[in-house]
Amino acid sequence: MNNGSKNSPKHQVLYKFIFVCVLLLAYFSYLSYEYDVLTGGIASLITWSFFVLCTPVADAGFLIDFPLRLVFGIRMIISEIVVWGVAILINVTALASFQEYYDLTPVTRLAYAIITTPYPYWGVIVLSGIGTFMSIRFGDELMDVIHHRDRDFFHKHNYKYEILLIIFFILVVMDYYELTSSLHIELSKLH
Repeated sequence: MNNGSKNSPKHQVLYKFIFVCVLLLAYFSYLSYEYDVLTGGIASLITWSFFVLCTPVADAGFLIDFPLRLVFGIRMIISEIVVWGVAILINVTALASFQEYYDLTPVTRLAYAIITTPYPYWGVIVLSGIGTFMSIRFGDELMDVIHHRDRDFFHKHNYKYEILLIIFFILVVMDYYELTSSLHIELSKLH
């Protein structure tokens, strides 16, 4: 057996994915223990959707995107669009049928405050979307270079495109933090 195969990127991603799944299962189990299984499940989904919609990097979605890219070759930008659609659907459904579940944890209360206040809080979602899809696009391009696709494009343009993309991403993240700090959202006031 090749010893290097245990440390391959596919194995590392699998281990990280399993770790995150265990973490999410522990969070769900805790909420289910505190309340009940239905409540724990809905609160866990709302929490996951918060991290998808309200953070400017592909964190919750990337847990799905990267393994799908490595294992099945599905471009991360495509799977992230699906992830965002699912996160939006979770919140539309929760707002219509399970609105009381937003009141369970500080994160779900914060999600409710952002989602139900279009101005100015939807700016958090817009900036998060821009940052997320930029980071996903950069990740897809990086994977292409690693797999020797589009190599001539990158050598011809001397990575100018990536440098501009990184600068724009940094500006988006700075604007995101400026917006969130100017909103003066305090978890202790979200009751």
